[in-house]
Amino acid sequence: MIYKAPAKEIRFALNELAELPAVCSLPGYEDCSVELVDAILEEGAKFAEGVLAPINKQGDKGAKWSPDFTVTAAEGFKEAWQQYVEAGWVGLRAPAEFGGQGLPALVALAAEEMWCSANLAFSLAPMLTLGAIEAINHHASDELKAIYLPRMSTGEWTGTMNLTEPQAGSDLAQVRSKAIPVGDGSYKISGQKIFITWGEHDMADNIVHLVLARLPDAPAGVKGISLFIVPKFMVNADGSLGARNDVRCVSLEHKLGIHGSPTAVMSFGDEGGAIGYLVGEANKGLGYMFTMMNHARLGVGIEGMAVSERAYQKAVEYARDRVQSRAVGSPDPAGVAIIQHPDVRRMLMTMRAQIEAQRALAFYAAAALDRAARHPVASEVARNQALVNFLIPIVKGWNTEQANEITSLGMQIHGGMGYIEETGVAQYCRDARITAIYEGTTGIQALDLIGRKTASENGATARWLLEEVRSTVAKLAAAGFDSIAANLEASAKDAERCVDFIVGTFGSQPALAAAGSVPFLKLMGITLGGWMMGRAALIAKEQQGDDGVDADFLAAKQITARFYAEHLLPQTGGLAAAIVNGADSVLALDAALF
Repeated sequence: MIYKAPAKEIRFALNELAELPAVCSLPGYEDCSVELVDAILEEGAKFAEGVLAPINKQGDKGAKWSPDFTVTAAEGFKEAWQQYVEAGWVGLRAPAEFGGQGLPALVALAAEEMWCSANLAFSLAPMLTLGAIEAINHHASDELKAIYLPRMSTGEWTGTMNLTEPQAGSDLAQVRSKAIPVGDGSYKISGQKIFITWGEHDMADNIVHLVLARLPDAPAGVKGISLFIVPKFMVNADGSLGARNDVRCVSLEHKLGIHGSPTAVMSFGDEGGAIGYLVGEANKGLGYMFTMMNHARLGVGIEGMAVSERAYQKAVEYARDRVQSRAVGSPDPAGVAIIQHPDVRRMLMTMRAQIEAQRALAFYAAAALDRAARHPVASEVARNQALVNFLIPIVKGWNTEQANEITSLGMQIHGGMGYIEETGVAQYCRDARITAIYEGTTGIQALDLIGRKTASENGATARWLLEEVRSTVAKLAAAGFDSIAANLEASAKDAERCVDFIVGTFGSQPALAAAGSVPFLKLMGITLGGWMMGRAALIAKEQQGDDGVDADFLAAKQITARFYAEHLLPQTGGLAAAIVNGADSVLALDAALF
């Protein structure tokens, strides 16, 4: 169950494809440098490999709920959290004015990849905390920021998101939790929330819940939702912890995977009302929550890719060690390591190529997020925000959907041993499965992509990206990468055809566009991933012969890009045909006939 942080791969994606030096030059990030990031990655790798990875399997036994409404974290997690806090990892992208390090999202996400690969269940605690920090920092009063952000930025306190309710699911217009003004500036919160990641635990001294609820005079629907801070323990004037708030974890969900992460059913106000504090203005809570949604969805995309990386490493290790059958075409009857068999090679290359493409696209999106937040030129801020908006559903949806395939391939390479829990391979499949569901299912991401991110702007950002793809195609052809260039050009044409179809049909026949929305998301992921792989091949070729370079690493980059082009990019032709020509058949069968 060895995990080795892919530091060389991460550095290449950061420096060459996401252009880390340019991000470090943005206003407010001047203290960040490639050298500093190298040091962060080196220490992060040690922590992921030495502390988090070894407790991943025992974390699969799960956290424990007690009848007194307390939850005990999985074995080793509390001690690992204390080390995590002491090392300052929580604060990588937390605001510097509240004790964080204020580093770019790009840098923080590179470190988060290692946490997610090493121990996905553990990594969810800091991810949710950082999301809560972001929402409070953007929208809460200075008084609330001063109370909560310093201790959250260090990890002394953790944070949660409390959105979903039993009757609501993803339809937050159905939220029923109530907030009654007390008269002293606080509110009494009552209601029940489900699927609350790390909603209760014993790792930190306090848990800061962000809760969506309705005021008595709130309008119906999403326009009547407000956001409240509801701490597990009240905070005294001097910053010390006071009485326990009226907040209870009444049960933990029994899940397929990520057992080390307690998913809580939270009950607020069973004994008269949990004390909460309004964040920002009344009835604007949903918008405030979406402040953190881009980071959260990008983070989940990283999760899918990171679990895939862990599964890939385990599959390579097994394929090198497992001896079975003679080599294909060999007269020698002696068995060989299965990594010599062509179909095992195909599966490993399919895993590897997708992971590299996904990492590059996720980091590219993170760099755009940083530019949208810090670029001094307004037009660049707008362009990068549009890029972020378009790319986030693709990174979240494509990375996580493919994580199911990639982790399944890891099991397939192990054969029957992969189906045995003791090998640990099944845990990757089980852990990966949730990533395509939470923070918005793939269907929700795809509807967002075709509606708000494509049709609403007449495909402008999509077409800009496809022009960038075509520019790379020309460079690939000039550099002699004929196969990569031809396949990438074909995929770009498939993508443009689908953009035209969605723009042309969404306004008048939205159901037709929606019928192919998930295939469109996948098509764009494959195409833009191919663009990243093409760029990687060009850079690798340019660097060949430079002093101090790893020639094998650069050669592997070019071979992997060719495999991606020849085995994955051709999928876009079939997806495009289904999107453009197959919408009617999706909707043709009467619902009663299912």
